[in-house]
Amino acid sequence: MEKSNLFSKINLGQTGLKAGKIGISSSYGAKAEVFEAAFERGFNYFTWGTFIRGKSKEMEIAMKNIIRNGQRDQLVISMFAYAHNAYINKTVFKRGLKRLGIDYADVLLLGYSNKKPGKRLIDGAMKLKEQGLVKAIGISSHNRKLTGELIQRKMFDVYHFRYNAAHRGAEQDIFPFIDNSKKPGIVSFTATRWGQLLNPKKMPENEVVPTAGECYRFVLSRPEIDICMMGVRNINQFEENMKELEKGPMTDEEINRMVKIGDYIYYRKRSTF
Repeated sequence: MEKSNLFSKINLGQTGLKAGKIGISSSYGAKAEVFEAAFERGFNYFTWGTFIRGKSKEMEIAMKNIIRNGQRDQLVISMFAYAHNAYINKTVFKRGLKRLGIDYADVLLLGYSNKKPGKRLIDGAMKLKEQGLVKAIGISSHNRKLTGELIQRKMFDVYHFRYNAAHRGAEQDIFPFIDNSKKPGIVSFTATRWGQLLNPKKMPENEVVPTAGECYRFVLSRPEIDICMMGVRNINQFEENMKELEKGPMTDEEINRMVKIGDYIYYRKRSTF
């Protein structure tokens, strides 16, 4: 594969949205310059948690700058809705639109649903879509089996779930159920396993510690995954990740190394219980 592949845009399922393969989260406290630098590199999928006032403010500033520059149509705004109540979700969602000064969001993401959302919640989200306030409805969950079931039932447009070198259960619970002829948008998070894949103390003996960029490359080497979420705290971390991503998808040898490290971390942790 060519090095440029990780910097090319993809079709996000059947949503009609085009996005870069790295998604940017508002929850790590980065400054606006980081989000604007990511957008300039083509990484335009921004997940915005409007409820996280302090941490989401800098992404809000960056998005407003991008919108003022006449580039709203190139920005894919995925707004988290964590409440399991249709009325609260609608209220918070509309408040978020107002804060950004926009008429619609690209994705309304029902956040961290570890059981199937109730009918009222889904109906409320679909009504917002029918009204043109959002283009696509997504769900974010740690429950892989539920995610696989929802994908089979074609219930949502976009799915967020955990996948990394230590947590590869999606290879059995999710990936086999993706219909490539009608593929939904597939987004993964926690590529570094909350930093454990970057921790020298958790490595096998004599093993070189992976970089965050290698963790993202590992995830994006899976053809099923459209977007891998990135969490950075400053511009230096972002630039380091960019240098690694320029290498493109991993070779089989590199993937096998990451799997070895991931298995060591996963089974070592389980053995301590």
